[in-house]
Amino acid sequence: MIRVLIADDEPLIRAGIRMILTSADDIEVVAEAANGREAVELARRHRVDVALLDIRMPVLDGLSALAELGRAAPGVRVLILTTFGERENVLRALREGGAGFLLKDSAPGELIGAVRAAAGGDAYLSPAATRHVADSLADGAAAGRDTEARRRVAALGEREREVLALLGQGLSNADAGRRLHMSEATIKTYVSRILAKLGCENRVQAALLARDAGLEV
Repeated sequence: MIRVLIADDEPLIRAGIRMILTSADDIEVVAEAANGREAVELARRHRVDVALLDIRMPVLDGLSALAELGRAAPGVRVLILTTFGERENVLRALREGGAGFLLKDSAPGELIGAVRAAAGGDAYLSPAATRHVADSLADGAAAGRDTEARRRVAALGEREREVLALLGQGLSNADAGRRLHMSEATIKTYVSRILAKLGCENRVQAALLARDAGLEV
């Protein structure tokens, strides 16, 4: 079973997420928190696998909680729940090792898929969340950033670029393997190689780089 913590200061939001997640036979919601401080304490107490953290919470916000979890419970995979994507929040979450971004109005199946992907060691960026995050990063330096992204991606081999493009679309290792007719283990090997070549700390950073470079499959 995947042990999940939900952290959001709105009880109705927590109830809705709980109802969706508990409809899956491999997911168990073991704790709920109304603020980031509670989330950190409960994640450690209940041996949580995946934490869903809202960005905006009292006492300790979701991004601060993400940072604390990285120190106090590094095994917990964190998905950020958001309705917006301010640039500074996105960059901070990436630096702190967040496993992905999910919009609160995502479809139930997408929420369940994101939790499963995070628990399996994958980062998750839904197509909608990816577009949202990418839009939040757009500014006057966009052209320069895109040029830099293309330069970095040019160092990859053809198959590596194909795998990276699928990461940019938010696909899991298993889904990418099916698209490219490769095993999941082979995709994992490619992902590790891609992260090393691009100097990315996690799959989320690589996915955003793929979008900046305009990669498509």
